Order: sequence, then C-alpha cells, then structure tokens
Amino acid sequence: MAARRRSEPDIPIVPTPDIVPQNASLAELARAARDCRGCPLYAQATQTVFGEGGERASIVIVGEQPGDAEDKAGRPFVGRAGVMLDRALAQAGIDRRTVYVTNAVKHFNFEFRGKARLHKKPRPGDVRACRPWLEAELRAIEPKAVVLLGATAVLSLLGPDFRLTERRGQIVATPWAEIAIASWHPSMALRAPDSESRARVLGELTRDLRLVKDRISR
Repeated sequence: MAARRRSEPDIPIVPTPDIVPQNASLAELARAARDCRGCPLYAQATQTVFGEGGERASIVIVGEQPGDAEDKAGRPFVGRAGVMLDRALAQAGIDRRTVYVTNAVKHFNFEFRGKARLHKKPRPGDVRACRPWLEAELRAIEPKAVVLLGATAVLSLLGPDFRLTERRGQIVATPWAEIAIASWHPSMALRAPDSESRARVLGELTRDLRLVKDRISR
C-alpha cells in the first residue's frame, strides 16, 4: 500500500501538548508518543522514533530527525550519521551508553526518489509540534548539559535567532540544563566533499563534545 502524502486533506491533526503526559517517565512518554498525530509527518513514517538512553543521563544529545535507518529500526542514530556520532563521542572520551540521544522531530520526513526515501528538512511547524515531546524528555531527565546537533535542533530549543554557523561551540544557558552547546550534525561529515572537510567537521564536533564533558566534570 502506498504511503499517504502529507498534502492529503484527511490527515487528522491532534494538538501535541494535549497528548503529552505530565510528570511522566521516559518509558511513559515513549509509549504515548507512538500515537502522536501533532503534525502530518506521522502519516508516511514507519513509526515514531523516540529518544534512547538513561533516565538520569548527564548529557542529552539532540539531533534533527530520524533518517531512513532510524525510521525502520525505531531507534535514534543507528544509521551512518550514528556511526559518525559514535566516533566523535569515543574521541571525546564519552561512552554513548551514558548519554541520552533523541531528535527534535520524532518522525522521518522524506520524499521518494524512485524507490529511495530521501531525507527532507522538517518544516518549522513540524518542529514546533514536536517540541513538547523534547521538553518532556528534558524534564524527565534533568541533564547537566544539552548538545544540539544541526540547525533543526537549534531551532527547536534556541529559536530562529541563534545562528549555528556563528555560534557553534559556544556555551549558553537554557531552562532545561546548566549548559547547552550547538554543534554540527554528524551527517554534515557524510556530505563533506573531501576527506579534509570531513575531518574538520568531526574534529569540531569532537571538541564541542569534549568541552561539554570537561564543563560538567568540574
């Protein structure tokens, strides 16, 4: 059966805050998010991809949205970008099992190119619809630090005036954690035109992660 397109008029939209349980655990939030209809993306995605990690993780890493591999597996950062993230975490001396990883948008937004499903940037409305889930995750975890990977993650929590290209690597204060930092999404390394550019992106991401680790260890 062909997936329904987001432009179809019969897709029911339920205001996201109305279905986000209050004062809930991560497990309760994950179960509730399976039925989210807060934006049209659910209609063609395979499933909701919620966050993964410890209930009391010191660091929460927020990506942009699930990719094709994540949409199929139902887990964040398990595809090629996840491999890059794991590499940067290891180089920064951070065990991925000690952090919580999630995305600003919980459903895969894509367009077909033949049979391939190609990543499509979420709309600002999709990001706004998913923000209550992200905020609920952060309330449940109460991390010391939040790492925002990519422009969509930055938009979700820091707003449109925060420019990633200008302020990457800067420590900022947020209501959800003692510190937050914005950095490159690891998929940027995959899109790099050459090995030198790829190494630069991974190096800067690794330095940002190491900075966070050092700050919260003081």
